[in-house]
Amino acid sequence: MKISEIKILPANRYLFVQVFTDNGLVGVGESGAWGFLDASREAIETLKTYLIGQDPLRIEHHWQYMYRCWHFRGAAIMGAISAIDIALWDIAGKYFNTPVYNLLGGKCREKARVYYHVGGSTTEEMIENLKEAKKLGYNAVGHLSPFLDEPRSKPYFETYSGKIGNAVGRVAAYREAVGDNVDLCIELHRRLRPAEAISFGREIEKYRPMFMEDPTTPDNFDSMEWIARNVPVPIATGERLNNPQEFAQIIRKDAVSYVRPDVCACGGITGTKKIAAIAEANDVMVVPHNPLSPVSTAACLQIAACIPNFALLEYPGDDRPALSEKFGATDVERGVYKKDVVKRTFSCSNGFMEIPEEPGIGTELTDHVEEKYPYIRRPVVTRLQTDGSVVDQ
Repeated sequence: MKISEIKILPANRYLFVQVFTDNGLVGVGESGAWGFLDASREAIETLKTYLIGQDPLRIEHHWQYMYRCWHFRGAAIMGAISAIDIALWDIAGKYFNTPVYNLLGGKCREKARVYYHVGGSTTEEMIENLKEAKKLGYNAVGHLSPFLDEPRSKPYFETYSGKIGNAVGRVAAYREAVGDNVDLCIELHRRLRPAEAISFGREIEKYRPMFMEDPTTPDNFDSMEWIARNVPVPIATGERLNNPQEFAQIIRKDAVSYVRPDVCACGGITGTKKIAAIAEANDVMVVPHNPLSPVSTAACLQIAACIPNFALLEYPGDDRPALSEKFGATDVERGVYKKDVVKRTFSCSNGFMEIPEEPGIGTELTDHVEEKYPYIRRPVVTRLQTDGSVVDQ
């Protein structure tokens, strides 16, 4: 069996690949390079020159070859490797007529706990959406910002006391709204400086959040270590890291309790399995980052099924548009839902998602997806302070 063709399918806000073999098997994968999908697309075009004619079952060898061939890496390249890797695992599962997780050691669990996205542009809207998520049966909610989901077009300013005080007050209101039967996954989206994060984290301890995610920018591991050593709330981070070595470094610093590898950005199923093993050896749990399409969800479920240290899976909802920004859908996404780009999604009941039983990763792209849902790149837009300087949001 040989790889005969690789098709790159940009659609809506996503970048998919299909890897074809000479015996008729087709695998699907997705790149998680987010705002740089066009660059990731070109990286796939380059990697195709190596892959055509290769045996698709030599997955680890191909991962090493693509990862180490030119010594240069980054989000766009790792998104390309991830998409190809997921597709190769999909082919392997279909070739052996079994779900991918059976090729990775078999199931550790029968279903995967998820956390549901909750947002809102006001405290009142956030609380109503929290109550609705609980009513729907979810026992964990995330993407839950104590700074609200305000549009990036709105200039930002708060005093230090107001910034921390208002955020702490909202966490208190979130806990009061849902009681103790719902876990709160607080999403800070790198909004705080390390000292601010320590102050905030100490004040919200009494509301028992499951974790505090990305309290500061991910660039300086020492800063995250400082926060983790001074805050009693568990730290979650990793969605912006894109190789196993970065995860190993931040884990060695005891700077994280929950790692957040993105299967579409950190080297696919191969890379995520490596990261999960490093985490397991250091008593760290795994919460896969999953803001993309149901192809990403399908790949994440293969990991969730087979690793012992899985904690939660991010679930934005398949009946929602692409998540370009937390605050509402743009005209591009409006009317196009995540479930529209695939033939199969996965049921979720009482806060747990089914583990697929189909061979491969368990889903396929909608026919002619790139024609039905034309691709438009994400705009470059970020929030500014009232003085014109950049805000991390």
